[in-house]
Amino acid sequence: MGAVYLGSWSGTLAFASAAASVRGMTRLLSLLLALLALALTPTAPARAADDISAASRSVVRVVTVAMVDGEVVGFGHGSGIAISPTRIVTNAHVVESAVQYPGNVALGVVPSEGKKSFAGKLIAIDTARDLALIEITEGRLPAAAVYTGPLDSGADVVALGYPGNVDLATARSANDYITPRTPTRSEGNMSNMQAVDGVAMLIHTAKISRGNSGGPLVDQCGRIVGINTAITRADDGDSPFAFAIAGRELTRFLADADQQYGSIGTPCLSLAEADARDRAAIDAEARASAEANAAKEAAAKLDRDLRQARAEEEALASRENRIALAGVLFVIGALAGGAGLLFYNQKNLRNAKIAGGGGAVLMLGAAILFVTRPDAHAEIDKEAPAVPSADAPKLAEGSFLCTIRPDRSRITVSATTDVPVTIGKGGCVNGRTQYTRAADDRWQRILVPNEEATVTVASIDSTGRDYRVERYLLDAETMTKARETRAAITLKSCTANPDELAGLAAQQDAIRSALPASPNERLVYRCQPASGAAVKPAAAP
Repeated sequence: MGAVYLGSWSGTLAFASAAASVRGMTRLLSLLLALLALALTPTAPARAADDISAASRSVVRVVTVAMVDGEVVGFGHGSGIAISPTRIVTNAHVVESAVQYPGNVALGVVPSEGKKSFAGKLIAIDTARDLALIEITEGRLPAAAVYTGPLDSGADVVALGYPGNVDLATARSANDYITPRTPTRSEGNMSNMQAVDGVAMLIHTAKISRGNSGGPLVDQCGRIVGINTAITRADDGDSPFAFAIAGRELTRFLADADQQYGSIGTPCLSLAEADARDRAAIDAEARASAEANAAKEAAAKLDRDLRQARAEEEALASRENRIALAGVLFVIGALAGGAGLLFYNQKNLRNAKIAGGGGAVLMLGAAILFVTRPDAHAEIDKEAPAVPSADAPKLAEGSFLCTIRPDRSRITVSATTDVPVTIGKGGCVNGRTQYTRAADDRWQRILVPNEEATVTVASIDSTGRDYRVERYLLDAETMTKARETRAAITLKSCTANPDELAGLAAQQDAIRSALPASPNERLVYRCQPASGAAVKPAAAP
């Protein structure tokens, strides 16, 4: 019982003798010519929108064809995975013949979809780790990401590749080996990690065979956790196990080769789990906002009550002061009236008129003061509540710095560095990209690139604080349809023209309706005003 390295399909690339049958030579020669011609029969694309199907579009078949004296004398193949649009990782033993016989062995790369295969050249090889790096001389492939976080025992894993026993059962001609087709997937579980000849290996139960060499072992989010390389012998009915070169060995190999790659360290969440976390976070923020508003209203009510009490105290004091002043004036007026009567009895008419008139005026003033005394219960001015506008909300304007919220995101393939966002008038973002208001009142822009097989839906709420990026990793047919829809209206800058905005909004809705129900990735960012930046809040027109 022991580990057996898978080898490329056909074993170690065995060179046939010149006495091989004419029929066999003709078949292999036609294979080589077809490979070099790069003109292959198209096959149906992978249509599933799940993460494993998305990862499978990064998987390739690595083909080696050997020639001696102008004759095809050997053929082999394994699997590989695109680590960048032009670079593929595979096993060293898959391409060992190209190292041993560089002038006689041609490398070819057959993608999982499309109409062409591509010539390849060896960039780096590490026989100790059994890893190699190949570059394609033309074309581009969707790159997969490497998972750099911990992988627990028992975790679900999937092996992707081109097992030779499946080829034997399905291939009907030489062209079937160099025709793009969806790789075979095999599900299993991670057992544990062990060192084999000093190299960290993942032991797992996903079924693989010769031809899977160099193909990826991925998690449920489609991220590379290892590179399949060997299986155990299943003698005497023993259960087979598979070995994959651990992700940490892969990242060291890529670093040694100065090869950049995408890496993700966050755990794999299902979209349902991410949605639940997002809703929980939104609910928590809503509760916190409601509590803050309630506290603010309570503070405002306390302030109003205090101002009301002070106003009533001031009103009562003013009332009492006025009543007292009216009493004093009344008494003085009465005394003046008595003095006028006294002067009148003494026949001093002039003084009687002065005293009587003054008394009458004072008593009239006292009466006026008493009648116009203020109410003891004063009412303070209250702020009128804001009346919401029925008009559509505008988008907040200003410069923001948006930071990823891992607790609300589902991260599968993308980097999560901070994103600067500058929102201008009318939904002009970063001075060049026009956003439009969607049915959910968020402002969105759907981006359909010419080369990458990814549709991105970027959206932001009217406050400018919640920025989201949803990515759909799509098959070739769906991408073609999305590009055709995008081509109907090409808006390369911001605009205030209502007709252009209406056309863009209709185009965005048409593209979105053709997308799967759920994205492969959802990045949720929380945005704050950039340092020193002024922000104009959203308001009704």
